[in-house]
Amino acid sequence: MLFNSVEFLIFFPLVTIIYFLLPFRFRWFHLLLSSCIFYMAFIPVYILVLFFTIIIDYIAGIMIENSSGARRKLFLVMSIIGNVSVLAVFKYYNFFIGNIDSLLQSMHVLAHPIPLLGIILPIGLSFHTFQAMSYTIEVYRGNEKAEKHFGIYSLYVMFYPQLVAGPIERPQNMLHQFHEEHTFDFKNASDGLKLMLWGLFKKVVIADRLAMLTDPVFNHPHEYTATTLLLATFFFTFQIFCDFSGYSDIALGAAQAMGFKLMVNFKRPYHSQTISEFWKRWHISLSTWFRDYLYISLGGNRVSVPRWYFNLFFVFLVSGFWHGANWTFLIWGALHGFYLVFAIVTEKISIVPSSFKQKFPDINGLIQIFSTFALVMFAWIFFRANNLHDAFYIIRTIPVALKDLTHFVRSRQIWFGKSDLTVFDQAGVALCFGLIFFMEMVHYIQTKTSIIDVIARKPIYVRWAVYYTAILLILYLGVFDRHQFIYFQF
Repeated sequence: MLFNSVEFLIFFPLVTIIYFLLPFRFRWFHLLLSSCIFYMAFIPVYILVLFFTIIIDYIAGIMIENSSGARRKLFLVMSIIGNVSVLAVFKYYNFFIGNIDSLLQSMHVLAHPIPLLGIILPIGLSFHTFQAMSYTIEVYRGNEKAEKHFGIYSLYVMFYPQLVAGPIERPQNMLHQFHEEHTFDFKNASDGLKLMLWGLFKKVVIADRLAMLTDPVFNHPHEYTATTLLLATFFFTFQIFCDFSGYSDIALGAAQAMGFKLMVNFKRPYHSQTISEFWKRWHISLSTWFRDYLYISLGGNRVSVPRWYFNLFFVFLVSGFWHGANWTFLIWGALHGFYLVFAIVTEKISIVPSSFKQKFPDINGLIQIFSTFALVMFAWIFFRANNLHDAFYIIRTIPVALKDLTHFVRSRQIWFGKSDLTVFDQAGVALCFGLIFFMEMVHYIQTKTSIIDVIARKPIYVRWAVYYTAILLILYLGVFDRHQFIYFQF
């Protein structure tokens, strides 16, 4: 079920109202059943895959807690193998087999291609798999008690607001909340609804409107001009942020309305001055997952310098592969790993004089923000491109636009290389820039104060004027074509 659908518009208030009407002892079952209905709205049979991993990790958690010595590690390894095996079959089998087949075919070893699996990736598989793995790892480390209530553990994995695209939660944050009785709190519900409204605005008004311009270009890059490719890359940079952070806002808001608190997943990432800072602000639940369970396990920075560099690069390479079974995602992850290692190696080297930094710290900060943004935007080309051929074509072509940015002003063929741009299309591009500017202004204000608190202090007629305006903008400017969230594919 999509958050930006009519079905969810009915589903959410019903589930929330019934949740508070039910006696506490029945609420876990209500949420679990509702989460099953939510997940089965996509491909019903794949809920069996979810139950398979839930049973494995539920049993593994209890066995780990009741064991000692090597047996504890054995049960943890068996749990991890079970989870990774599901990912390997559904997400990575065709990638590996396809590449092996191509290699063997080029060597004339095979006469016939190796058959691939004709299956669709279960939605959100990587998200709930990583959340399940965090549970068994934390039980093994002694940071969390094994959950004996099978229904509560199932709900930990399946809680519908964050089931298919995170945030990837930890058992320390979520399990105890399912054991606690939440009474209806008007402020919680009100703030949750406001957050959901903002998330929906970012998704259907900004992200999906930008998708109308970026999707045709990235699907057929050879048909468009260099300026168009540059503009599409810039727009996709904000599209993916609004799409993913919009989902996270709706998830956090839906949970908050029922009294649950999920971890914040985004903190204005495009305001970062370094790549390291970017990853402390972007998809925080995933970056901290890799930090706590992979990077530290590899030794982190408590090793030799070359090994430290390897650890950083390897973690981001795996992060890229987590996103998708495609060479484009691997290169995207490798680029961010390279950015981080390169920044460490050149830490004491700066093209900006130190005197300038001291005299104009604000300007220097802006230079760093724009430099970081440019690096992130460049990497997004690989993330969005359908294949490496398209990605490298875009990269080869974009410098033409950079040499002549005035083409953007002069040309009447920005989006459609074979026909003049209509007034509507010009207005559409201008609207996209305006929406991005508006969002960034909101982010800037949020660095100073909470907009929700500012609105709450206004007279009632001002507050409702703001709410009605937001709803009208969503209805008037929103794109309601059931556009799926980008991160659902992961």
